[in-house]
Amino acid sequence: MMEQPFAILLIDDEAAQRISLKRFLSHRGYTVHAAAGGPEGYAVAERETIDLVITDFRMPGWSGLETLRRLKALNPDIEVVVLTAYGNLDEAVAIMKEGAYDYLTKPVDLDELEALIERVREKRQLITENRRLKAQLAERYHFDGIISGSSAMEEALNYAARVAPTRATVLIRGESGTGKELVARAIHQAGPRADKPLEVVHVAAMNEELVESELFGHEKGAFTGAGARRIGRLERANGGTLFFDEVGDIPMSVQVKLLRVIQFGRFERVGGNESIDIDVRILAATHRDLEAMIREGTFREDLYYRFNVVTIWLPPLRKRKPDIPPLTEHFIRLFAERHGKPVRGITREAMDRLMKYDFPGNVRELENLIERAVVLCRSEYITKRDLPVHLEPSSARAILDPHDLDEGYEAKMRAFESAMIEEALRRTGGNRSAAARLLGISERHLRYRLGKMSEKPS
Repeated sequence: MMEQPFAILLIDDEAAQRISLKRFLSHRGYTVHAAAGGPEGYAVAERETIDLVITDFRMPGWSGLETLRRLKALNPDIEVVVLTAYGNLDEAVAIMKEGAYDYLTKPVDLDELEALIERVREKRQLITENRRLKAQLAERYHFDGIISGSSAMEEALNYAARVAPTRATVLIRGESGTGKELVARAIHQAGPRADKPLEVVHVAAMNEELVESELFGHEKGAFTGAGARRIGRLERANGGTLFFDEVGDIPMSVQVKLLRVIQFGRFERVGGNESIDIDVRILAATHRDLEAMIREGTFREDLYYRFNVVTIWLPPLRKRKPDIPPLTEHFIRLFAERHGKPVRGITREAMDRLMKYDFPGNVRELENLIERAVVLCRSEYITKRDLPVHLEPSSARAILDPHDLDEGYEAKMRAFESAMIEEALRRTGGNRSAAARLLGISERHLRYRLGKMSEKPS
């Protein structure tokens, strides 16, 4: 990541203390922001890239503890130091339990403060390097190949690694885009059937009338259009693993037959009478509420218990934000090589934007976003300009709202033009000629507008 000035945010309701510390730190080359309270400080942290927050403990409104909690929820990478009254051990214990980097007693010893800031800088540099190295090394191994830097995801992967050597049926649950198929493939590869077939059934992508034939196969003449015998996915997976991607979409008419396969290890092809014995391990995934489907009568309870022998829950990306940096580094290398772009990394400000975004589309959304950024990037590092507008904090997004007139006409027009051009470039993979055609302007005019966009408004 590109070296950037170390940014500190001071939060203190005492103006004299705030001004004094800001002057001291500014003279030592730090970028310093200041706020008179927790809510004001949070707004600064949401808008700016902050490395370290130094906040007073006792303040009107949000206490230092509440400020700490909210800042850590916004971006876990922000380090927080809390200033507390001399000798107040209870406050110090509470602060450290909530994830503060450290605490200092008032009045602040400036030499001690400088030494603490240096330790924070060294820690952040080590974390950045460790994430990069871990992402590079992880790609060589099965479970480690699922990039992770969070305790929540590590717990899920450890659980998956423990169940992989067994024959147990596994149900992997989580929101769309959290990596359920990736975990299923890792379980197969880490298990005793790694050298046997892995058949993946994307149930949601199948025509409901053909699901039965796709799974069980059919005999010649079983139905109109069945001109020859077809071997189904179950039979092809014999000896190996069958993975159902989105098991909640299996039609009720197929669920009964599938239950028999799991119970007895045999089935018949559609239109056939021959009973076929199989040995197959079942893995399944879903983002649906299967328990609610059972209550509604759209999913069989007995089949649910057959699938639900071992359940692995994958947390959404917003609940495992420490995964964002190593995943980002991994995707940058992947797409830089794929698209032949000399992109080496991402700026601190751009990474800060990613860390503060909730990613409703989870890892899949991050992957698509980084591919787009790599394609559009015009330097060795992805910057905030290469990221879509919707990643800006809510205060910045409001500029595109036609009902919000606070920003003024010129600023809104610039923002709207930028959003249109970014979308056109995204849809055309960064091809300026194609983007110009999509926008109905000449490529020369598009280049001119891109140049104007890169200029700072006067």
